[in-house]
Parts: sequence; structure tokens; C-alpha cells
Amino acid sequence: MDVAQVKQEIEMQLVGTQVFPSGEGCNFAVTVVGDVFADLTPVKKQQLVYGCLSQHIADGTIHALTIKAYTPQQWEKINA
Repeated sequence: MDVAQVKQEIEMQLVGTQVFPSGEGCNFAVTVVGDVFADLTPVKKQQLVYGCLSQHIADGTIHALTIKAYTPQQWEKINA
């Protein structure tokens, strides 16, 4: 699996999000930005993203995954 595939998997399931993946092999980090995260706790945000890739985690294609998930407003504040 490569970063393009990780990006595609998340964007297909969380429509309207922006995905910024990094990593290689079986270790990845993703930053996901979207309105879908509004009113969710940090844990719920991570669970939502994790769910998009759970099959790849279960079969060992992805061994390690670091997730950062933000609403567009949070993302704007971080990058101001």
C-alpha cells in the first residue's frame, strides 16, 4: 500500500475531506480535514478515520497508523 492508496481509501469513505498522508511500506500518518468531524470528540474523530482503513490494518497491510483529524476551522487556526 502507498500514500496514494491511503488517501483514496479515506476520501472515498469520508466524502468531502482533504487527506494529507505520509509514510511508506506499512507505516503511515494521515492528517484528515473535513466538516464530518464537527462536534466529535478526538477519539471519535480517530475512530472514524481508523474505520476507513480497518481492513488493511486487520490484514497487516498497515502496521502503524498515526491519525490527526480536524474540522476546516481547526485546521485554519493551526495553519494561521
